[in-house]
Amino acid sequence: MKIEKNEGKLDRVIRFLLAIVLAFYSYYNFTNIWLTLSYILSVILFITAFTGFCGIYKILKINTLKSKE
Repeated sequence: MKIEKNEGKLDRVIRFLLAIVLAFYSYYNFTNIWLTLSYILSVILFITAFTGFCGIYKILKINTLKSKE
């Protein structure tokens, strides 16, 4: 099964940076369940940034990928 990319470069960079910021902020400021939930969200952001595919975009039929990419 081939996953088609639906995220542009800017979208992917923003997701990557948000994942890093959220992970570091969570480490120093959250505890218990909020820490776990924020780490899970960070991992999801990392995965979508690296793969270029977002399932929510697929459901909502959003595509930020330009045709040249």
